Amino acid sequence: MTTLAELVQARLRSGPLPAAEAMALALYHPEHGYYRRQSGPWGFSGADYYTALDLGPLLGEALAVRFTQAWERLGRPDPFVVLEPGAGRGWLGRDLLQAARGDFAGALRYLHRDDNPAAAMAAREALAPFLAQGRARLVAQDEPLEPFAGAVLSNELFDALPAQPWRWDGERWLFEALGDEGQVWLPGAPCEATDWFTRQAEGGLESGDGAPWCEALPSLVADLSGCLSRGLFLTIDYGDTTPRLIDKGADLRRFKAHQVDGQWWQAMGEADLTADVDFTRLARHLEASGFQDAAHQSLSRWIRAHAPLARWEDEWQSMEEAERRKRMENLLQLTLPSMMGDRFRVMEAWKSRD
Repeated sequence: MTTLAELVQARLRSGPLPAAEAMALALYHPEHGYYRRQSGPWGFSGADYYTALDLGPLLGEALAVRFTQAWERLGRPDPFVVLEPGAGRGWLGRDLLQAARGDFAGALRYLHRDDNPAAAMAAREALAPFLAQGRARLVAQDEPLEPFAGAVLSNELFDALPAQPWRWDGERWLFEALGDEGQVWLPGAPCEATDWFTRQAEGGLESGDGAPWCEALPSLVADLSGCLSRGLFLTIDYGDTTPRLIDKGADLRRFKAHQVDGQWWQAMGEADLTADVDFTRLARHLEASGFQDAAHQSLSRWIRAHAPLARWEDEWQSMEEAERRKRMENLLQLTLPSMMGDRFRVMEAWKSRD
């Protein structure tokens, strides 16, 4: 059986492999890709990384409040459909459905979309009662959807798209690649990516400046925007504005057994690879797809603005001490600097604003 390493070596015989192509192979190869494995990578012990969903239900509860506001703003459509692409285990949908209240709960329909086999298996278990009630449904990646009123929700979706790092060396743009001896930086011809970074660099370029370029971003935004006739687009991810990413010289990240480094070319197919999201470019493509008011802020600020903090405080008083402590730790992770609330950003945009 041909392994991913053998496939990469065969590809290298025709020349260096650009990092974006290597990332696509490592994550999405139909047989050997990291996201095609039968075991999920999420969680704590024995896993590679954890997400906000492993910490507790508060993100889903905050989203239930925000989507209730969106439902009201849109005139209380029934159904109010929430599509989550790259939905993983379905835990965010589960937490959202459990937290929904009143008439909004009756209108809410959740669509889980993820072609990762392990994700689909876990989602069927997590969403089982809501699937049985017809309040949730698993949709295939290529299943056509009629445009709906509601929301498109993504959590750590865009950072998993194959991305090509570029770096300015003081005279020219270089692109990152995998060669016979390992990682290399090679001169690249001027292109859309280098033009974008050159225009967006504040104060000009310095040696070492650079950022990842996601070629698939426009097509994914167009696909998701086509699903939504009117409503809210909301994504949670790590990233920043283009100028800040350029200043950081942002590169690919590798997550393996809760260790993070930049050695994306090692153990390909056995580790998660991610890239910072360019929120400036994401906003441009959302606006081109008919969305308005595209803006982003830290997850911490978004939680403080939209979560029902006073209600949570009252509800937690009746809980056992251990459970109350878990909820508080969950909230601190979502809001404190240096934790998830500081590392992640939330972008919102509206279509057919009333």
